[in-house]
Amino acid sequence: MLKRKIDSYLDNFLARSKKALLLTGARQTGKSFSIRQFGKTHFRHFIEINFINQPEAADALKGAKNSQDILVRLSLLTDTPLVKGQTLVFFDEVQECPEIVTAIKFLVDEGSYRYVMSGSLLGVELNDLRSEPVGYMDVKEMFPLDLEEFFMAMGVSEQVMDSLKLSFDKRQPVDGFVHSKMMELFRLYLIVGGMPAAVQKYVDTHNLQQVMAEQQAIVRLYKRDIAKYDRNHKLYLEEIFDLIPSELNAKNKRFILKDLNENMKFTRYENSFLWLKNAGVALPTYNVEEPVVPLKLSRSRNLFKLFQNDIGLLASQYAEGIQLRILNDEKSINFGAIFENVVAQELHAHGYDLYYFNSKKQGELDFVIERNGYVVPIEVKSGKDYQRHNALSNVMENTEYAIPQAFVFCHDNVSVSNNVCYLPIYMVAFLVREMMDDILYSVDMSGIQ
Repeated sequence: MLKRKIDSYLDNFLARSKKALLLTGARQTGKSFSIRQFGKTHFRHFIEINFINQPEAADALKGAKNSQDILVRLSLLTDTPLVKGQTLVFFDEVQECPEIVTAIKFLVDEGSYRYVMSGSLLGVELNDLRSEPVGYMDVKEMFPLDLEEFFMAMGVSEQVMDSLKLSFDKRQPVDGFVHSKMMELFRLYLIVGGMPAAVQKYVDTHNLQQVMAEQQAIVRLYKRDIAKYDRNHKLYLEEIFDLIPSELNAKNKRFILKDLNENMKFTRYENSFLWLKNAGVALPTYNVEEPVVPLKLSRSRNLFKLFQNDIGLLASQYAEGIQLRILNDEKSINFGAIFENVVAQELHAHGYDLYYFNSKKQGELDFVIERNGYVVPIEVKSGKDYQRHNALSNVMENTEYAIPQAFVFCHDNVSVSNNVCYLPIYMVAFLVREMMDDILYSVDMSGIQ
């Protein structure tokens, strides 16, 4: 069984809060499995209602008048007893029954049982419901396995992970043998990715053909969902989704609308791009005019790169045979786009907004993020000349930006030159957002009270 970070989150959440939890995310990221395992392990009684597999449940609960009415109807839908203080109720695929999300505040107020919900972001209805039960429900988004979760699934020990984290923090080189093994595992991640079904298939069989079959099944599922949930724009959506691999392979990696339709304006396609983003299927990375905080204020709405939500799904869409070539680290492969996709999904999973910077005068930075109140430029280098980065040098030398540090992720070991830190690509796993301390501030009211 794969160990996921969401497991400890669920444990902590239900211990410290009486609210309900809505777990969202793209399809096939492991939401239902994690909740199910947690519920059966931590509660004497676990009830699961799936609104896709049990459409009659949605019909039954839609007509409920109050919390007691909901609970009476719920008891008729399950053979598991509702025991006060000992029961976790799991409503799955809630995008098919949005009324239950609206009603959750009444169930939380009633207080007899605990509630966790899960929904696919491919259900457009879900996006309009997340803020409704304010004060009664928290929302947590779930992603494919990130690098750290993948390494642990492959058997990397906690001691090795701790030593790698220490090397990241101290900016110290990793042991040569360990570095070589981690790069090998990273290349495996480029193929397997983080979808739980694909990772588990690899753990069970070590057969990459079977892994690819799992990935292609997920891609087909995504396309079916596109047709189901957005019938008016499904042709645009599917065309954009299919173009992601080739657009990332292009020289500038930016999405060019003429590749879709020579006469099409961005406004016609904008909702489709946003739909794929909200569904968790694609990760748009927007251009900023200046690398200064807050980055959001200088974001360009219609100039962006579009990455896939999982590197393994991306690899499965390339030509067959690329898997072995990636494992062999063949120089003929354009690793730049693949490496960048990993960095994009890792930053996204760590809670960073995704931006890049491009200037005719200064050049282009692969990513820029906000960290500890500063802009941090990130370059992703897949070749040997990773210390050549004209755009990064230009930006770092610009005193108007006052950028204290930059990261270059590459094949090589840890090194530091001035305020640029060169890190092995697998160390993007440790570029997490730091928790902010409480900000306490009091106004001196003497003399005006």
